[in-house]
Amino acid sequence: MASSVERGPAQGSSTRVAAVQLDVALGDVDRNLAECDRLVREASRAGASIVALPEFFTTGAVFDEKVARSDLDPDAGTAFLAGLSGELGIHLSGSLLCRDRDGHARNAFFLTGPDGSVLGRHDKDLPTMWENALYVGGTDDGVIASGDFTVGATVCWELMRTQTVRRLAGRVDVVLGGSNWWSIPAWPPRMVSRRLEARNAATARLAPSVFGRFVGAPVVHGAMTGRFACPMPEMPALTYRGHFQGGALVAAADGTVVGVRERDQGSGVVVADSKIAQVQVSWRAGGSRCSRVVRVGGSRGVWF
Repeated sequence: MASSVERGPAQGSSTRVAAVQLDVALGDVDRNLAECDRLVREASRAGASIVALPEFFTTGAVFDEKVARSDLDPDAGTAFLAGLSGELGIHLSGSLLCRDRDGHARNAFFLTGPDGSVLGRHDKDLPTMWENALYVGGTDDGVIASGDFTVGATVCWELMRTQTVRRLAGRVDVVLGGSNWWSIPAWPPRMVSRRLEARNAATARLAPSVFGRFVGAPVVHGAMTGRFACPMPEMPALTYRGHFQGGALVAAADGTVVGVRERDQGSGVVVADSKIAQVQVSWRAGGSRCSRVVRVGGSRGVWF
C-alpha cells in the first residue's frame, strides 16, 4: 500500500509539523472522526509534534440539512481532540461545527496540548456564502498561548482578510488553520465559469502559502478534499456540484512552501520540519491602506 505521508525537506533547529488532508464524508461524524484519528496517528508516527486538521473536520460544510443536523456539543468535539493529543503527546488543532449552550452554532477552532488539555478556542469571524445558514461569527483575536510558543488560529477565508493580519501580525510563532474551500461549478457560459474556477483554485492555494509573510510566522494548513452536490441557496431547484480544493500544506514564514498534498491525492498528511518562531513584521499607515514590511533572512519585501 502506498504511503499517504508527503514529506518536506528537513531543516535544522526546527519542529516537525503535519497538515492533514481529509476526503470528507459529509455529515458523517463517526466516519470522519475515525479517518482523522487514523491520519493524526500516521502524522505522529512520522514524528510530527504539531498537527493541524481541516476546517469542519467532523462534518464538512455544504448547504445540506444533514450537515446542519450533525453539529456537535463543543465538549464532544474537544473530547476527541484532547483525548488524541494527550495519548500521542502532541499539539492538535482543528475547527468543527458546534452548538454552544446559548443555542447558537459556531465554527469553532480548538487547540489541545500534549497533556490532553484544551489550550484555547477561536470562533471564525465571518461565515462564507451558505455558511451563514450553519453558524454565527465570532469576535476573539485567535491568539492562543501554548507554553513555549504562541499559536495564531486562522480558518479558511480568514487567510485573506486584513483584520486577520491585524490581530496576528507580530504576535504569534506559528499559524495553525484549515479550509473547507469549495470550487465553482462549470455553469454556462462555461468559458467564464472555468476561468473563475481557475482563479478560485489558484487563490485557495496561494492564501495559506503566503499568509506567513503578512504575520511573520510559518503556516500549517489542513484541507478538505472530495466531491459534493447540494442545493443552491435561495435556488433549491439548482444543484451546486463541485469539489473541495484540497492543498494541505506547510509554508515557511517567508512564503516558501516546504510540503504540500494535492487535491487529487485524497486523504493523507503532509509532514515537514518548520522553524516555529516569529520574524519581524513592521506596519506603516498608508492613507486608507496599510503596507507591511517583512524582513526574512536579510531580504525585504512590501505587501499591500
